[in-house]
Order: sequence, then C-alpha cells, then structure tokens
Amino acid sequence: MSSELEELMPLHWKLVVDCVDPLRLADFWGFALGYDVEDHSALIDRLLGAGVVTEAQYTEVDGRKAWLHAAAVRHPDDPVDGSTGVGLGRRLLFQAVPDPTPGKNKLHLDVHAEPGRRDDEVARLQERGAKVLRVVSEPGTDHVVMTDPEGNVFCVQ
Repeated sequence: MSSELEELMPLHWKLVVDCVDPLRLADFWGFALGYDVEDHSALIDRLLGAGVVTEAQYTEVDGRKAWLHAAAVRHPDDPVDGSTGVGLGRRLLFQAVPDPTPGKNKLHLDVHAEPGRRDDEVARLQERGAKVLRVVSEPGTDHVVMTDPEGNVFCVQ
C-alpha cells in the first residue's frame, strides 16, 4: 500500500457547477474572484473546421466564441492550453443542466476579502446580481452568506 502512495502523482482538478446559464455564472464568478473567463475560440474554430460541432452550439461574447453548454473561469496567473483556451490550474467550470439542483448546496465557495473590506465586497457582488441571505457573527467567524445569480450559496469573509 505505501508503495502505491509513493507513486501517486498529484491530480489536476476543477470545480464543476451545474447551472442553467453557464455564460452568466462565468461572468459573475470571473468578476467576483478576479479570474479570467476562458476563451475557447481556438477550440471551437478547430471543431467547426472538422465538422464536429455546428454554429448552433456556440455564441459570441465580447467578440470571442463561447460554448452555450459550458463556460469556465481560471486564475489569471495559471497556465492555459493555447490550442483549446482551457486553463491548466485553478478553475471553475459551469455546465448547463436541464433542471435546477434542488435543496441546499453541499459544497460552496468562501470568498476572502481584504481585511476591513468585507462589506465593500458584499456590495460589489450585489451590484452584479448576488443576494445576501444572512450575516453570521459567531465565535471564530464573521461572514456573510450570499447567493450568486442562480441561487448557489457562497460566503464572503
């Protein structure tokens, strides 16, 4: 068993969020985190040229091709695969699903504002469509529970 652990390489990962409107959430979370919205124009162009996808599967956003079914944001300092536009580091992928996910999130993001700037960050995110659910002030934590434009819960500390 220990030899298996010694050979185990770290895995790449991404956080995938099921949603109704991937483009809207990528725009929101790119804004919220200061991340870049991925540009998949090169990949879409290549797949169009090969006849694998059709024009009905993408749109244009800010002059760039974007999938209708999925959009992603990535940390601006992380590498990118130039042939696809896919981030190779910290990233969030938003994928369209036919039905909204019922019930409470079992996984959520915590956004950490600079010291003394939490309320400013909350206001900034509200301007982009986030809503405050409640303010939590307990021993060891002071944070604001919010929802993104599709109702996914996250916290601002």
